[in-house]
Amino acid sequence: MKLYGSTTSPYVRRIRIVLASTEHEFLNLQIFSGEDRELLASRNPTLKVPCLEDDGQMIFDSRIIYNYLADKLDHEGLSWEEENQLTLIDAANDSFVQLMLLKRSDFDISEDKMYYRLQNERIEAVLDALSNQLDAGGFSGWTYPEICLYSMIDWVLFRELHSMKDYPQLLSFHEKHHDRIEITATDPRI
Repeated sequence: MKLYGSTTSPYVRRIRIVLASTEHEFLNLQIFSGEDRELLASRNPTLKVPCLEDDGQMIFDSRIIYNYLADKLDHEGLSWEEENQLTLIDAANDSFVQLMLLKRSDFDISEDKMYYRLQNERIEAVLDALSNQLDAGGFSGWTYPEICLYSMIDWVLFRELHSMKDYPQLLSFHEKHHDRIEITATDPRI
């Protein structure tokens, strides 16, 4: 198995954590330019990470990769409730990524523009929903949804995209898991 990605991507980090005890090769790519971008394009026409190469096939998208790995490695599949949790996490994560890329491209994302408002509205709605789920006892284990939630929160804090100060449940969840060996081994700050 060969995992293509970057050490800073929250989507790649999810899969690196899932594969923590499985032999695989990780190719850390500089995905925005140069030879690494060309390599990524040759493997994944969406030009997104992660992608997984295994047994002669390429698998795109972290969610599809997880489903593939769950089947291959006899991990438990996702319930509909967990799929819905991932939809929430992915929606916020995607909006954060979009805003970060716009900012890096010198757009003023603090302007009152519809696209920026929609991304921020989605982020706040999802963070509220995730906080409510934590209050109700959700995300109490350490399975793929928890890994995804942790990866998103940690990436947002790492990139300084949101303070999360209005979401103490999310910060508490982050604090609860930050010393796990697979978390420290995949920390993008290192």
